[in-house]
Amino acid sequence: MTLAELRARLKEALNGRERRRSRPKGLVPAAVLILVVERDGDLTVVFTKRTDRVAHHKGQFSFPGGTIEPEDPSEEAAALREAQEEVGLDPGDVEVLGLLDDQGGRAAPFVITPVVGLATRPVAFKLDRDEVERVLEVPLSFLIDPSHCRTEIWERDGEYYPIHFFEYEQDVIWGVTGRILRRFLDLVAGSEEAE
Repeated sequence: MTLAELRARLKEALNGRERRRSRPKGLVPAAVLILVVERDGDLTVVFTKRTDRVAHHKGQFSFPGGTIEPEDPSEEAAALREAQEEVGLDPGDVEVLGLLDDQGGRAAPFVITPVVGLATRPVAFKLDRDEVERVLEVPLSFLIDPSHCRTEIWERDGEYYPIHFFEYEQDVIWGVTGRILRRFLDLVAGSEEAE
């Protein structure tokens, strides 16, 4: 799939659906950036490995992002600001295509708005070493292959949830990031399902 094909597919899918918003009391609004980058003709999805010094999800993989601040005019602006702070991404180098459904965290007190964006030029990351240990770019072709996602059913507070695991080389993407990624990949594949 080319970047132009992905752009057209995502624009159609995101514009052709009603986004579910969620702002439960007691949860902090946050936004993350699902960033697709073109590298030598291949499309990759960008993740950050969090350091052991952050407050939540130490050492885990996530999308760039964080808390929506009062001065942020939108979820998109918050995700772009956080990506700039965490990995040095210039907001002007991102084409925002739309938003996915809000996702409540089950292990942390956040409700997360995923923002879908494409890098419009080559990206060189500059990491905030207090928050980000390293960047991981995973080929979209790898992620979209269903054999690379393992799903387990976990119980929390008497309710059962699917937990999606994506293993790439020695790294594992899971938790709310895995759930958001699964939703994004279903949208790319045209097979979005309610969870």
